[in-house]
Amino acid sequence: SGFHPETNGQTERYNQELGKGLRCLAEQTPATWSRSLPWVEYAHNSLPVSSTGISSFYCCLGYQPPLFPEEEKEVEVPSAKALISRARSTWRRTRVTLLRHVSAMKSQADRHRRPAPRYRVGQKVWLSAKDIPMQVSCKKLSPRFIGPYPIVRVITPSAIQLRLPPPLRRIHPVFHVSRLKPYLVSRFSPPVRTPPPLRLIEGGPVYTVRRLLDVRRRGRGRQFLVDWEGYGPEECSWVPERHIVDPPLIQEFLRGIRYRLVIRQVASLGGGYCHVSLSTFAC
Repeated sequence: SGFHPETNGQTERYNQELGKGLRCLAEQTPATWSRSLPWVEYAHNSLPVSSTGISSFYCCLGYQPPLFPEEEKEVEVPSAKALISRARSTWRRTRVTLLRHVSAMKSQADRHRRPAPRYRVGQKVWLSAKDIPMQVSCKKLSPRFIGPYPIVRVITPSAIQLRLPPPLRRIHPVFHVSRLKPYLVSRFSPPVRTPPPLRLIEGGPVYTVRRLLDVRRRGRGRQFLVDWEGYGPEECSWVPERHIVDPPLIQEFLRGIRYRLVIRQVASLGGGYCHVSLSTFAC
């Protein structure tokens, strides 16, 4: 699910350990990291782990492969029956040990968790805005949750698929329940913006601009960051200047930017110089 990389934690930890070993061996010549990868992998699989007490090689093969052929003892080759028996015994012990450690880790992790609500298809939920790329003027004062969005599918009790608006189409629509919060109707909850009825002019849709947030240069023209009337902050978008048919709104926004720039430049002078510049500007 999106923004919740905890499902395959064992692989993530394995990749981290491989990265540490490769940084040590290929620090001087990073382009040759592929030559060092087999040795790092061999060392990792030969190292006994705390959860089972044995190495990955011994768990999978039933024996520990020697690092150097000359260190192998002169012994007779055991029969296939004895090898299978030893391997099955090792797997049984490993499984019991792993289950015991998994149970202990689950109990430790659940101490700081609480059961997630049971969601159903069609229910509306709030989505955490922690990792959602939103175009807002002030990140600290932006909403903690956005939406609400309807549930399209309950994949598992902990993985929920939402119907996201078009501006969020690049985000994977499946989220962990820790990123969601049920939408409850209450007189204390903030009002939800409802999009106004769609208007058509000359066959094309027309939307109402609530306010302008920012401006940037693109090629020979300018683009404005628009906060749309009836839509949340996650749906703010950059619009070319020629598409905004409200010249007074653009002029007022640009005057506000110029005023803020002047105040910032005056304040940077500091001391009594600031008072002289302010009076001069007022004149």
